[in-house]
Amino acid sequence: MASFQSLPGFREFYPESLARRNHLFRCWRQSAHAYGFLEYDAPVLESLDLYKAKSGDEIEGQLFSFTDKGGREVALRPEMTPTVCRLVGAKANALKRPIKWFSIVDFFRYERMQKGRGRCFAQFNADIFGEAGPEAEIELIGLLVQCLRGLGLTADDFYVRLSDRNLWFYYLEALGFDADQARGMLGAIDKFERLGDDAFKIYTDAHGELAADTKGRIVEFLGIKTLPQLEAIVGQSDSVELSARLDDWRRVLGGLNAMGLAAFVTVDLGVVRGLAYYTGFVFEAFDRKGDLRALAGGGRYDDLVGKLGGPALPAVGFAIGDMTMELLLEQRGLLPNLVVAPDVYAVIAGAEERLAAFADINLLRAAGYRVDYPLRELGFGKQFKHAAELGARIAIIYGGEELARGVVKLRDMNKREEVEVPRSQMAEAVRDFLSA
Repeated sequence: MASFQSLPGFREFYPESLARRNHLFRCWRQSAHAYGFLEYDAPVLESLDLYKAKSGDEIEGQLFSFTDKGGREVALRPEMTPTVCRLVGAKANALKRPIKWFSIVDFFRYERMQKGRGRCFAQFNADIFGEAGPEAEIELIGLLVQCLRGLGLTADDFYVRLSDRNLWFYYLEALGFDADQARGMLGAIDKFERLGDDAFKIYTDAHGELAADTKGRIVEFLGIKTLPQLEAIVGQSDSVELSARLDDWRRVLGGLNAMGLAAFVTVDLGVVRGLAYYTGFVFEAFDRKGDLRALAGGGRYDDLVGKLGGPALPAVGFAIGDMTMELLLEQRGLLPNLVVAPDVYAVIAGAEERLAAFADINLLRAAGYRVDYPLRELGFGKQFKHAAELGARIAIIYGGEELARGVVKLRDMNKREEVEVPRSQMAEAVRDFLSA
């Protein structure tokens, strides 16, 4: 017979591993709710044109795309930004601003598998629409930090690298670059951390030689790591745009400092994010040891809602991937070994006692307790062994003699101590025990 396996890049979640992922999602939801974000969802299948409009034809190489039975060119979503822009754009006039939404859903990309990256993965996505000022960046970076801190991570484990595409464009313009040359240079800067000096060859191959003095000033700008360093270099320029942009930097960093988050954020102009639709501040979160790819990333994309057919609407967003995050939590010993155990296990003497137990089991389940029992008749010894293996906290014993007297026995499975309680008071006894 054929042996069927999951497709490459697609994960399976047995109950124990799914419980750990649900823990991750639960912590992210708690953080989003604390920041006043509302959860939404959207179709997993979208028109292929939606992604072409956002990123161009080149994205097709990473898509799970096909022609459906209605003759439509469609794709499984590789990211959420185009979809959320479509949703917000369709009802922008009816939505109260700022619009603060989040989602936790699966995505699909056909790309080379590597550590922390698969072909099906989940992301936490958070976006703010309708706020043009840097207050939106403060709120989102604060949420990003909280999403990671809520999992037990500290400033010793991760940091957020903050950069600014607008700042780069203004700086390159001051150095004499035109718009096309500036975009080409940002493409090289995006690869500088990985390729070093060879990254500039990407620019020179397309735009010609780069003066040594100009290259030196770009490398100097890349080396900025603090606001005072940034102020010193910008102060040497007479660019009005650069000076105005510096005020936005002061507002963002000042706001994050006031939130007590300065230890989590560093200036790093080496981050420019490869996607061309970003229009301002961009940021990425990394683990301090540098063992993993980016934990999260995002930035401002003020033009995308309008580009996808909606009204002009400023927007900022970020995403956290679950695969890299789980790797980091595992490295730090912060991935809990969650035990999905019943609160109560019913130990039943025989067929007649089973019917009496069913009424109590249903009562406890309706009250929200997790209750299990043997689906077929077993000896008392095997039932107690099964209750212990499942990790039940209480066993309720239904024996013929006890039922005849209108009582049941409650056994503390940890202390192996038993007490008799009237059946009419059984639910209260369980509640008191579990809440103690």
